[in-house]
This record gives sequence, C-alpha cells and structure tokens, in this order.
Amino acid sequence: MARTIEKIEKLSLPVIPLRGLVAFPSMPINFELQREISINALNAALDRDMYIFLATQKDISVEAPTPADLYKTGCVVKIKHSLKTPEDTFRVIAEGVCRGVAAAYFEKDGCFCADVISKNVTVDASYSDIKTEALMREAVSSLEGMLQFVPQGAGDLLLAAKAIKAPGMLADFIASSALVRYQDKQQILECADPHRRLELLCVIIEDELKLIRTESVIHKKVKEQIDENQREYYLREQLKVIQGELGMDSGDDVAEFMEKIRSALLPEKVEKKLMKEVNRLSKTPFGSPEATVSRGYLETCLDIPWGKKSTDRLDLQSAERILNEDHDGLEKVKERILEFLAVKKMNPDLKGQIICFVGPPGVGKTSLGRSIAAAMNKKYARVSLGGVRDESDIRGHRKTYIGSMPGRIITALIEAGTMNPVIQLDEIDKVCRDAHGDPASALLEVLDSEQNCEFRDHFVELPVDLSDCLFLASANTLDTIPTPLIDRMEIIELHTYTPREKLAIAKNHLVPKQLSRHGLNKRTLKIGDDVLMELIMGYTRESGVRNLEREIASLCRKCAKFLLDNERRSVTVNMDRLREFMGARKYNDDEMYTEDPVGVVNGLAYTEVGGDLLKVEVTVMEGTGKLELTGTLGDVMKESAHIAYSYVRANAASLGIAGDFYKTRDIHIHVPEGAVPKDGPSAGVTLTTAIASALSGTPVRCDTAMTGEVTLTGRVLPIGGLREKTTAAYTQGIKRVIIPEQNVADLEKLDVQVREELVFIPCRRLDEVLAAALVGGDSEKEDSAAKEKDLKRTDSAAMVTPSVSRWIRAVSEK
Repeated sequence: MARTIEKIEKLSLPVIPLRGLVAFPSMPINFELQREISINALNAALDRDMYIFLATQKDISVEAPTPADLYKTGCVVKIKHSLKTPEDTFRVIAEGVCRGVAAAYFEKDGCFCADVISKNVTVDASYSDIKTEALMREAVSSLEGMLQFVPQGAGDLLLAAKAIKAPGMLADFIASSALVRYQDKQQILECADPHRRLELLCVIIEDELKLIRTESVIHKKVKEQIDENQREYYLREQLKVIQGELGMDSGDDVAEFMEKIRSALLPEKVEKKLMKEVNRLSKTPFGSPEATVSRGYLETCLDIPWGKKSTDRLDLQSAERILNEDHDGLEKVKERILEFLAVKKMNPDLKGQIICFVGPPGVGKTSLGRSIAAAMNKKYARVSLGGVRDESDIRGHRKTYIGSMPGRIITALIEAGTMNPVIQLDEIDKVCRDAHGDPASALLEVLDSEQNCEFRDHFVELPVDLSDCLFLASANTLDTIPTPLIDRMEIIELHTYTPREKLAIAKNHLVPKQLSRHGLNKRTLKIGDDVLMELIMGYTRESGVRNLEREIASLCRKCAKFLLDNERRSVTVNMDRLREFMGARKYNDDEMYTEDPVGVVNGLAYTEVGGDLLKVEVTVMEGTGKLELTGTLGDVMKESAHIAYSYVRANAASLGIAGDFYKTRDIHIHVPEGAVPKDGPSAGVTLTTAIASALSGTPVRCDTAMTGEVTLTGRVLPIGGLREKTTAAYTQGIKRVIIPEQNVADLEKLDVQVREELVFIPCRRLDEVLAAALVGGDSEKEDSAAKEKDLKRTDSAAMVTPSVSRWIRAVSEK
C-alpha cells in the first residue's frame, strides 16, 4: 500500500455557485458569470488573495440559489484571469488548488461566503503497490473504451491520461474530461481517497459504457430492420412532409386530374385525350421530366373554359347607351355593332364576326374594343401583335420542348374565362415575318369563320372552337397586311377627329378624367370651350386626342400649382391665362391671302395627323424652258407636276398662253414647307391651276381650295381623305372647295358643320376646274347648271342624296 499524506486547513472564502460545472484540483476551468451574487463573489476574491470556493448547484434550473441548493463539497481555486465583456458579464479562468468542504454557508457583502475546510490527500509517488497500478490501468483502459465512441480528440486525451503517474490526479483528469453528467463528476469530487476515487471512477465509466453499447446495439438493430422498400417509403413520406411545409404538396395528382376531367363540360374527343394523358401520368415516376410535362399540359388544357359562355346583352338601347357614354362620334362603328346585336337577337346561332378598325393613332381603336365588350356583356381579352415575328406566338409551341407554352389565342381564352369573349388583335399591321415563320399566315385560320371552329394549337393539340369569339383587329394602315388576311376581315375605317369632335371628347371625357386624376373638380378649375378649342387648334396637331390629353394634363398640373401658391380655391382659365400657363402657340396657321394672287393655289393634302392646307406656288421667268421642282416632293407628286405641265402646253391656245412658252420661259414650282416630305397624286388639279395662272397672268380666287388627280387628257380622277381635307379647308377659312365629280357620293360622310358652311364644286375635267378657280373665267352659273344637268345622267349622280343636290344647286345659283 502506498503511503498517503493528508493536509487539512480551515479558510473563509467567497463562494461562486456553478450550474452544470464541477471544478477539480490541479485542473484548469473557465466559466462565465452573469448573476450579481456571483459577480460580487468574484470582486471579493479579486480584492483579497485571488482564492475562491466553487460549489456546484444541485439543480441547474434554479436561478437564485440558496445555501441549501449547493453541494457541501467543492473546490478551492485560484483565479488566473478575469475579463469583463461588453454584455456586462465576466469570463473567468481559474485553476483548482484543493478539495474543500463547506462547514457553513452565509451571506456577506452581497455574495455567498463559506468556512471551508480544505482537504488534500496525496499518495507518495515513491511508494507503489500492485492494486494502485491495477486501478490506474483499469481507469485508462475504461477511458480508452469510452473514447472509441467519441473519436474526435481521443488520441490526445488518451496520451495525456497515460502520462499522469499520481492516481488521484488521474481520477480527477478522467472525470473532468470524459464524464458527461455533472452528478457523476460530483461523486468523484466528494471522494477524497485516491484509491477509492479510482474504483468509483471505473464503476461509473463501466456503467456509461454499458449504456453506450446498448444504444449502439439498438441503433444497429433498427437500421438492419429497414429494408430497401421501407427505406424508399420512408424517404417518400419525408418528401411529402417537406413539400407540405413548403406549400408544394402535390397530393394525389392523378385523382385530382380525374375529378376535374369528370366535372368539366368537355367535348368527347377532348375528354378521351385527357384521360389518356392522365393514365400516362400515373405510370410515370414522380419527379421525372415526363411527369412535369404531363402535369403542365393537363393543367393548361383544363384551364381552357370548355363549354363556358357568357350571356350576350341583346338590349339595343342599353348597348347604344354604353357605346355613346364611352365614345363620341364613331357612328359607323356603333351602327355596325348594333346591327350585329340585332341579328344575334333574331338568330341566336349567329357566329362571331371578324372586324378590323383601320385609322391613324389615337382615334380610339383599342378603347373601342373594351366598350364593345361592355356593351355586349362579353369578357374582353387583348392580344398585342406589334413586333410578333414567330408563328409559335400564335399557334403555340410543341409540348415536347422545354419551356413550351400555348399560343396567344389560347392564352386569351384562358384569360377571358369564356369561349365567346371579345378578342382584340391589336396592331395587326405590325406583324413581322422571318426565318421562324409568318405569324400573319397563322392568323388566316384564326380569322376564317369557316375554319376556326376547329382551331388547333400546337401545344394543346385539341380542336378548340373559336367561332363564337368576336375578333376585333386594329391597324394604322392596310398596306402591310397581306391580302388574304384583309379578305377575311370586315374593314371599318376610323377617320381623324374634326375639331368639333375633339372638343366634345375633351369636354365629356378628357377634362373630367384629368380633373379626377389631379385632385381637382369643376368648381376648382373652370375651362371654357374657347380655351379647349385653342388647345386643339394651337397646341396640338394630331389625328386623335392623345396629345390633347397630355396638354390638358399639363394645364391641370399648372393650375394645381397656381392654386396652392396663391392660396385660392378656384381658378378660371381664359385665353390670357392659357398663354401664361402653356406658353405661346405651338402651331400657327398660314395667313390667307386677302387678294386673289397669281400663280398661288390652295391645295388640300391628307397627312398622318389629318387634313392640311397645302399652298402651291409657281413663278415664271425668262429662260430656256426648264421646269424646276422644290419642296421635298415625292416621285408621284413630281409625275403630277410633269402631267400638269404637259396639259398646259397641249392646251396653251385655249388657255390664252403663248404657244412657245416652253422655249422662252422657265417655270419654278415650289410647295412649302420645304423640309416636310410630300407625295401623292391628289395635287394634280392644284399644280395645273397654278401653272396656268402663272403663265396667263390670271389671278386665282383666294377663297377657293381644290383637290383631285389629273390625266394628260384633262380628266379629273377621284381621291381619298376628302373628309379630312375639307375639314382642314373649313378650319383655314376657305369658302369654296373644288372636288372630283366622282367624290360627290363621299359628301355624305363629311362633318355636318363642314357641309353647311362650305360650297362644293364637283368637276369632271380640268377646264371646269380652271373656269371655277381663275378670276374672270367662264360664267360659273352656266357652268354649274350644265354640270348639274350632266350629273343626273351619270351613274354617280344616282348616289347623290337630296342634301348633296341642294349643295350643287347652291353653287348653280351663285
């Protein structure tokens, strides 16, 4: 038996209660202090000799321990280092000195203190026996067995244990390093005898090893019992739970699709095809690419509103009221929609129509589609075709491709939710074609009422009935639309708005809309009709009303700022205030001649923004017969100038012009403004009249404007855009307008105010134009009377209404 040495001392030390930690002699320990009672004990030790007594709590959940909550046996330690953290806690590093037993606990200066009996029992290393050696080997062996289950850091810990020669220190080292439960560590600490301490340590480690081995065996058995099928089932169940937590729970997709197919009103072919696709999905592994494609296909097909139709509103009065509330003018369009409703009421089986609105930008083509849908109580879907260059955009992609989707027609049906919506094909004239196909050709089936009852989309691959849809196309021009596509649509032209129509639109729609948008009302901002007309004539030049709406919005903003700056409740915009807010006029009309000029004729032109008054100026100079053309004229207009020159040369004698003018006179024709390109054949009569006036020296009536194409034989051919041209003439103060005789039937389409204020002179030949335009020509009365007599014998005269005849008779009476 080795000789033991026992040293006993009595000390009075501050006490720090520890939770879950046990300090051992000769072993370093670090801990963190948060409780005020522990911090006070630390400060007391720091103020003395750095020694302190560490006692472990019996229950670590107790936040405010009492002496009864502490073990009697603890460890006297010496503080090596302490640090205060930003969180007002202390981190302490200490080293155990010896065991101690608290004879009594008491409170002093806000902390626990104790009368500690320190007890340190050591074994003389010079003495050794077989039992001590055996106990130490058993402890190291037990430690090695435990460390097999904890491989991290096991080698270093085992080497350190083997290097310790003192049995007591070995027991303390293994207890502090390997034991898990603080109750087991406390048992080792309370045992003062080194030999008994080793024996107790071996027993505790063996019990811990039995527990670890039992857990290992149980885990191995459980793992062996799970075969491959059970493992797959377990993983599938885990996947379902994860998907449910992420909101991705697919559920029983097959059963869900089956139920949707049975409950939907599907055609027989469609139901058969979808049931076949569902059966294929049921045999496809979950999560495979084929399953994803099948799910997407089935979801898209079931989103199509098979058999769902909205009930059309066939009350003509209600439909007309809605159309009139949304749009001013556009009588032809409204009449066509009401005709469709009337026929639909008499024949409910009438299929959808295909109508194309053609007109300049801003005249309400797109908004008209929404109004028609509201008037007919139909769903509305808009398909923008501007810039579309791929046929698949119309007919869809094959579902086998990654990222495939249905075409825009099927998408519009899904968006509308019914099989009989109003589908607006916007900007159909801006469809492009390239190597990917021709979208316009794909539209041929869509817009053919005889074929679209079984339209097939490449993605859906099922016949879809589009015959109940009302297709409304919109375009700015027909020039870029293929002829077969035009042939499938009913063309309705929307003309430019007249100033009177713009005024009505501004008063009834634009001004209330902008007042509401800017937080104003009719009381706070008053805009008169004269101000609105000045905005229309002096600040905008357009066919529609988009720029007019922007100008009204700008005026509302300036008025809102004016009201706030001047602390006023209302403002009335007059002409002076309009110029103050909006600045000077952006557009000024050309000054009209007050006297009849020579060689200057008022022509009429049709532009993108409506009609315009186009002056043609001709100057004759001595020369060698050159013909000079300026004013950025196009090829067609240059040809018209040459035709006019040739006609005047061929009829020089009857026009009172020297026959050799083509040798002795140079003629310069100019059409202001020079920087604006001009083209078209309708300036033929204007060019001829200007050349004849300049060469003969005969003035041209300044209150007269004209339009018409001419031939070399002097015939006056019909032209287009008469409504816009005559509106421009009326706006500029023209009194008389010379038109081709074949355009007499178009007078019914003119604005009422323009028809009442202007005098129209129909002409069949150029000599009639010159007689009516040149001052001092043939008697207008006789000429007009003869013309009216001739009109009655022509086919075109049969189209002249009584009101038009009155205009012609008014010309004759003059």
